Amino acid sequence: MGCTALMPSIRACSHVLQGERSWGWSSSQSLIPLQAAWLGINIFLFTYYFLFFDRDERYFYTRAILGSALAWARASAKCLNFNSMLILLPVCRNLLSFLRGSCSCCRRTLRKQLDHNLTFHKLVAYALALFTAVHTIAHLFNLERYNYSQQANDGSLPAVLSKMHLQDSNKWLNPIHSNQTTVEYVAFTTIPGLTGVIITLALILMVTSSTEFIRRNYFEVFWYTHHLFIIYFIGLVIHGVAGLVRGQTEESMKEVHPQRCAEFLVHKPKECRQECCKEPEFGSIPAESWKWVLAPIILYIFERILRIWRARQKVVVTKVVMHPAKVLELHMQKKGFRMEVGQYIFVNCPAVSLLEWHPFTLTSAPEEDFFSIHIRAAGDWTERIIDTFQQQKLEIPRIEVDGPFGTASEDVFLYEVAMLVGAGIGVTPFASILKSIWYRFQQNDQTLKTKKIYFYWLCRDTGAFAWFNDLLASLEQKMAESGKADFLTYRLFLTGWDTSIANNAALNFDTVTDTVTGLRQKTIFGRPRWDIEFSAVATAHPRSVVGVFLCGPEALAKVLQRSCHQHSSLDPRKVKFYFNKENF
Repeated sequence: MGCTALMPSIRACSHVLQGERSWGWSSSQSLIPLQAAWLGINIFLFTYYFLFFDRDERYFYTRAILGSALAWARASAKCLNFNSMLILLPVCRNLLSFLRGSCSCCRRTLRKQLDHNLTFHKLVAYALALFTAVHTIAHLFNLERYNYSQQANDGSLPAVLSKMHLQDSNKWLNPIHSNQTTVEYVAFTTIPGLTGVIITLALILMVTSSTEFIRRNYFEVFWYTHHLFIIYFIGLVIHGVAGLVRGQTEESMKEVHPQRCAEFLVHKPKECRQECCKEPEFGSIPAESWKWVLAPIILYIFERILRIWRARQKVVVTKVVMHPAKVLELHMQKKGFRMEVGQYIFVNCPAVSLLEWHPFTLTSAPEEDFFSIHIRAAGDWTERIIDTFQQQKLEIPRIEVDGPFGTASEDVFLYEVAMLVGAGIGVTPFASILKSIWYRFQQNDQTLKTKKIYFYWLCRDTGAFAWFNDLLASLEQKMAESGKADFLTYRLFLTGWDTSIANNAALNFDTVTDTVTGLRQKTIFGRPRWDIEFSAVATAHPRSVVGVFLCGPEALAKVLQRSCHQHSSLDPRKVKFYFNKENF
């Protein structure tokens, strides 16, 4: 299906595009500043509020009942609010595209971080799961201690504080007012308890259904459970409105300071010969979650409205081509549509499914008056849409499009030297790049910064080469005519073959064109020897910054990352390899 992207607007395929960029000598260095800042803020929030609720005098009486569990619950709640504020931002694709392309001041500082949007989204989600566990366990201890203090009759401070509601219903500190009340009753009958249970269940379902196995094999489960985020945010906003956890009010603190009057509550004299302490008054901790998440929720709502409006604009399918290996090519036009190389769109075909949206990398060039995608049969939806277009001879099925959205491949022209590596249908973003180069050569574009491109395409079967051959042949011819035949060096690798193909290639090795592809460049049987390839590039460009772009599997990404690391020089004046990944 090509390199796919992010979380779907209404539904996406199970493969997730995740543009990842890193320095050659570190596989994840470009994400470290963002991770460090995020981790530092979490540590600060947790430490600050833990110490605050563990030492602040306003919660002296609350701690007398709950102990340190109060600080654990409140500190984790602050971190939950912070991460809930962040969780939606990485999936606001229009915001990310705006920052990538329009905010010039952010190009050098944020672009590398933006390519890690899904990685950061997952990181925040795991933090939410962790802090939810801490918050829930701490409150279970709190409920047990509330219940124990309510039933105690030993005259201790927790017992006295738990009976204050008998004298004045507005002066309660312990939310449990009956000896018959159980922890389970509070958990399922109060607003904080019930919303807490719902939030926790929603989060458990979202996290567990996001595993690689579920997304790839039961995508509908992942898709529908992920929409529980709506319930999660509703529950989060109203979770603290009841204010079951209380502290002493500021006015009461001035008149009845706990260090001076706590002993008076336990050993209250029958007659006061000196000035007596009044009984303390308590107030609820205000609900604050809505303050944290209001802005991201509004931003996300605008994001969805924009995507729905854009998806409803008319799309005209101008050309349908069926390639070998069951690959469908669609040419489309849409008013106001503008794209850059390497970008992707979301596609919906109502004749196949009203709700399913799938992401596809654009294979056309910005210079063309249409935009195109290539769809490979790789699942139920892709099988159905290919069959639908094959069967509809007279009337072309309606297509809806949302996008385009940016990826790491947009940066290919920022490098003087680029290495493009595509595996199978993963060649699609590089089709757009190579087409754009072809048009720039046609127009004699002098602003093109890129001076050399190395292109590697790995395929398991010969049929996969067919639809891309015409473009490579045109590039060969045009570059030869313009005297820049050495601008593009490409290598085609056939990783799966039978004896007859190999024998035929060996017998016709001396022919001008390749027997497999019909191109001048001979097909190589087997996999690339990346150490040799990187060494050759480093030798040919000893002082260049080389961008390495991959659209392919994770195993290949690890190999390329390692090669980038090994062949990058520590000397800033010498060759360095930057790794950029679009993994599906």
